[in-house]
Amino acid sequence: MFRLRRTALLLICAILAGCASLLPRGRVDLPLRFDSFEAAQQALEQATPFRTTIDELKALGFDPDSGANVTLIPYPEVVARVAPHPGVPLAALDPGVRACITAQNACRAYEFHLGRQSRKREGNFWLDFLNFRRNNFVTGWRFVGLVVVRDDVVLFRNFSGEARIDREERQVNPLGPFQPAGEAAGRAIIR
Repeated sequence: MFRLRRTALLLICAILAGCASLLPRGRVDLPLRFDSFEAAQQALEQATPFRTTIDELKALGFDPDSGANVTLIPYPEVVARVAPHPGVPLAALDPGVRACITAQNACRAYEFHLGRQSRKREGNFWLDFLNFRRNNFVTGWRFVGLVVVRDDVVLFRNFSGEARIDREERQVNPLGPFQPAGEAAGRAIIR
């Protein structure tokens, strides 16, 4: 009888230990030809204002015509993004920004969104499954490149983003599976 209990206990422990592999995992890949933030940065920095054409920009990996993760920004919004404050004199702005402001509607910008993120849930399967505790680990990178163009020639380029994403998201619900019901009841009482 003792052996049977011990075998059953070992079997249950083995099953529970394997449950962690049942936790969800996810990945977000934006179509791109760059393996890292740094690679995208180096490629965009090769675009020389007043010299690089749209075709050369495409060869660098930034194709505004592809439409994949590219936002077309109209002139009024371009000015709002690249001119820091209306009180700044035109002469104090970057030459490419000045050329864009003088070109007005002939000026447009493209914003390229590139990146890769992976999400992995870790922890106790049963605490996660029953909604008591969830731990998500997010890793990857995110790149946003801004290119201002007039007459198919780059006037200005800049970038932003996160070179290394490495964060942990923790969620603790003391009521476990009843937590959403408690939140809904709280909202109903407040109304």
